[in-house]
Amino acid sequence: MIKIRFSVRPDQGENSGFDLGDMEFSGDLGRVGSTGRTPDQGMMIYLSVSLLLDTFRLFLEGSQSVFSYTGADTSFNVRVRRIKKGRLSVFLNKEPVTNASQAELSNALLVAAEEFLAEVLDLPETDVARIDYLGALERFRPLVDPTHPKTRHA
Repeated sequence: MIKIRFSVRPDQGENSGFDLGDMEFSGDLGRVGSTGRTPDQGMMIYLSVSLLLDTFRLFLEGSQSVFSYTGADTSFNVRVRRIKKGRLSVFLNKEPVTNASQAELSNALLVAAEEFLAEVLDLPETDVARIDYLGALERFRPLVDPTHPKTRHA
């Protein structure tokens, strides 16, 4: 079981694609987030989630045994290692979070990205971070939901 959450830090003024935010991952082995760390591990959250969706999608489509991701303007690091029988081991900043199936991890990431969508939609329509996020989400959805309309037209 894994739960992922993305958040925007408050009191940053007018919404911008460069707003800082945090990620939190929790599973049966632990709970790890970017909040409250020294040095600060907050990140440009909209750009970081887009990058996470795109690079994790490429990892799932490829054959590499390890996925390592660091968000935009942070040292917060997510590592996923393929282990036996289609399972994935998830670590954040070298701290274990869970062992999960590819489907469980992909679904948790999609749920978090969909829940965070309301924050993204608060950005101006022409904001590049909003456009990038929406594109990354559209490219990621078919991995979790093969009936998504985009895959039917691919």
